[in-house]
Amino acid sequence: MPNWTFTNINTSLKVLFTSYLIVVGIGYMMAFTQILFTHGMADGKVGLSVDDIVYSYYGNRNGSLIENKLNGSMKENASDEERFKIIKWVREGADETQFKTTIKPIFENSCLMCHNADSGLPDFSTFESVKHVSETDSGASFASLTRVSHIHLFGIAFIFMFVGLIFSFATGIPTWLKASAIAMPYISQVLDIASWWLTKFDPAFAWLVMFGGAGMAVAFAFMWVVSIYEMWLKKS
Repeated sequence: MPNWTFTNINTSLKVLFTSYLIVVGIGYMMAFTQILFTHGMADGKVGLSVDDIVYSYYGNRNGSLIENKLNGSMKENASDEERFKIIKWVREGADETQFKTTIKPIFENSCLMCHNADSGLPDFSTFESVKHVSETDSGASFASLTRVSHIHLFGIAFIFMFVGLIFSFATGIPTWLKASAIAMPYISQVLDIASWWLTKFDPAFAWLVMFGGAGMAVAFAFMWVVSIYEMWLKKS
């Protein structure tokens, strides 16, 4: 097998590799931004914290899921008056008659474009579904964790296979460091996803979510920078 490196591959391959790295780099930044707007607002404050992780997976058991969301990541999607009416309705027992006359019109106006039966999110078109999220917030459901876990395990592993393959053409770093960098995102991914499930049972494991995500980010950034540098900036 030929010993392919960034110094002896042709320009077309370099352009292909660079284009892929740029696109997945932008995708990684968009994914991080999305996390800041969802999990990062779970405690109602800007920025990702351990409390955000706890509320997302273990839940904020001092209130209902819908109340916590309206005071957190969904705060900007309803007016103060609408939020007040919904939270008041939940705290007064989530009565079905009041739902039909007062609460359902708010959902139809502000929520159903995302929270419908086909969205994969809690369905706010029926009283039964809304009643469920009006109960104590116990975090992500087991069904949700299963769905997101298998999507991430397949999808992220596939992305890092190509990032690692491109990075393997690098020559300016020790073999042990190269091998460690290639393996690190897979180890971090398993740690990250396992810690979602552990945090569901015990909020003390929320720190592991942070460590797993940080490990993937560091490995990605390292392989990305080294690959771009050796393809275009390093002198032969």
